[in-house]
Amino acid sequence: MAAALRDLRARPFELLQELERRSRVAASGRGRETAQQEEWVGVGFRVANIYLVAAREEVREVMPFPGVTKLPGAKPWLLGLANVRGQLFPITDLNLFFGGAPTDISRMTRVLMVNHADIPAGLLVDEVRGFRRFVVSERVETMPEMLPGMTPFIAGAYSAGDELWGVLGMPGLVESPMFLAAAR
Repeated sequence: MAAALRDLRARPFELLQELERRSRVAASGRGRETAQQEEWVGVGFRVANIYLVAAREEVREVMPFPGVTKLPGAKPWLLGLANVRGQLFPITDLNLFFGGAPTDISRMTRVLMVNHADIPAGLLVDEVRGFRRFVVSERVETMPEMLPGMTPFIAGAYSAGDELWGVLGMPGLVESPMFLAAAR
């Protein structure tokens, strides 16, 4: 039996999975033409006022901000280490990393745990907007307004309604020399 969305509020990743399941059920009722178009699915999130999306398979988990232990000598955008189920993850303030202001921690703030075999990383974002589905025809050449540091990591964009979503390449981000050079 499907879980009530209200019951999943405290478990954000399970909430996203249930929303995706419901979306698939709803999408199956659409016309044959839409169902035959190639679909790209990602996790949508907001950094400052910029909408971004990362490929679903590049995000291991979405979680509330777990708190961190500060690291002496780290760059300001590396907030510290978080203990997530017995494993230590560095948590990066994505807005600060890209050259923006520090992210204000609120009830909407989330950490995207990057799905990478060799580099453990958590990315602090202002808000997660759930799974986003795009079809090929929604891919656009126009890029969203970005912070200066974002440009090398944006691999395209999709337009949905009046929202423009930049595609953030998580592997390219966490493997970049700039990201790996977290010491001052």
